[in-house]
Amino acid sequence: MANKYKSSATIIPLDEAEGKVLAHDITEIRPGQFKGAAFKKGHIVRSEDIPHLRRLGKEHLFVLEIEPGEVHEDEAAVRLATALSGPGVFFDPSPSEGKISLKSAGRGLLKVQVGALVELNLVPDISCSSRHNNVLVEKGEIIAATRAIPLVIDEKFLNVAIHIAESAGGIFSVKPLARAQAGLVVTGNEVYHGLIEDKFAPLLRTKLQTYGCQLKETLFSPDDKARIIEGIRNLLQNGIDLLMVAGGMSVDPDDVTRMAITEAGAKNIVYGTPVLPGAMFLYGRFDAVPVLGLPACVLYYRATAMDLLLPRVLAGEVITRRDLAAMAHGGLCLNCEQCRYPACPFGK
Repeated sequence: MANKYKSSATIIPLDEAEGKVLAHDITEIRPGQFKGAAFKKGHIVRSEDIPHLRRLGKEHLFVLEIEPGEVHEDEAAVRLATALSGPGVFFDPSPSEGKISLKSAGRGLLKVQVGALVELNLVPDISCSSRHNNVLVEKGEIIAATRAIPLVIDEKFLNVAIHIAESAGGIFSVKPLARAQAGLVVTGNEVYHGLIEDKFAPLLRTKLQTYGCQLKETLFSPDDKARIIEGIRNLLQNGIDLLMVAGGMSVDPDDVTRMAITEAGAKNIVYGTPVLPGAMFLYGRFDAVPVLGLPACVLYYRATAMDLLLPRVLAGEVITRRDLAAMAHGGLCLNCEQCRYPACPFGK
């Protein structure tokens, strides 16, 4: 098949090769030590490469003459990576064979503009792959990689891809997590009267600590709406950043927690998720303070809707009914005998 690009290979003296693009691999053999490509096809010859090439017996090189309107894969990768990178994302501007990895500048929530990513990958000769949207990433971790597929790419294609990424404000970003001071109201007559030991507070304290947050205060309340409201308001007055209310989230007649949260003044409440476990999870807000209503399943499963949503809440996101509906795809936990979360399909 004929090359669809205008670029062609030509032979030039080695002394004129600086800045030129190699049209083929150059092999090096060191008996007993190494045999392979010392310089790969597409490599842009640098001044410091000339002595090495001469030691390999090269006096002339086949190089690629890139025509106007064409872009070398390395330059294309840098331009793509620049357009793809939003806040909290960085990359090493030294591509390897036209490929660049994007990395997280800090610990946080990875955000992927999925629709824009799909559109970008519909552009000919462009490739970009990433990790899942809304996963927790650590500082320095690879979150995505991009490359121009051929050695030389038509600049028109490259510009289309860049426009898609720039219009999205960068397809990838990482949101830092707030180090919240949390308050917890544990409801239930059995716990309140000391008939059973509370397990919510120890569990939630551990989960919060993994995000750099602290469980500042825990209150206990019987299954009494007025008492739950009182506990909620006390915690809010104490200056917490995140409110959790645990237990009493089902639809049984004596489960009044949800009504108490509403009557205490919470707004933007969304109750019920298409995530199992976690169908009776609640989210709302007391002005700037988010509230999470936690069903009993949080105690019995390592990963629930709470684990999927807590990082998003700490990243400052306001959860909507549509957000919850979108979690249906991937929201079924398989309840494996040995839980591997988060290295599993749940929530992805």
